Amino acid sequence: HATARREIILNKIHIHLKMSAISMEARLFEKVDFTSAALPKVEYENCIFKNCNFYNVNLSDFRFRECKFDGCDFSLVKMRNTTLNDVSFMNCKLLGVQFQECNSFLFSVVFANCVLKMSVFYKLKLKKYKFSNCNLQETDFTEADLTGSIFDNCDLQRTVFYNTNLEKAD
Repeated sequence: HATARREIILNKIHIHLKMSAISMEARLFEKVDFTSAALPKVEYENCIFKNCNFYNVNLSDFRFRECKFDGCDFSLVKMRNTTLNDVSFMNCKLLGVQFQECNSFLFSVVFANCVLKMSVFYKLKLKKYKFSNCNLQETDFTEADLTGSIFDNCDLQRTVFYNTNLEKAD
């Protein structure tokens, strides 16, 4: 019985160690170049990424909850089935990001002082979203629901709003 009990305890410890390796909470990542140092594929919760480089990185199937990205380069990032839940982007460069490929369940983002040129939000539900001081040139909002959304001091030159719901948007 003692051997079996020890094995059960060791299994619990092993499971605990495995569980802690699937998420990172309340961590600060500063000036990290993720093009050369791979970001571990775990769930990120309440993390801050400051001045990091994600250029052309594949973030497919990653999960970000209540995270803040400040001064980061997300240009051409791949986000197939990526979870962005209560995520804020401030002072970020997000050129050509295909947001419609993200996991739409609980999709919730805020953009302030960002460059989102040529990004795509095709068919996304973006009700009451706020874009502040953003460059949205040539961004595609085709068939998106932007009901009640606010574009405060944004550059919308050549932005596409084909069949987009802009009811009560400003």
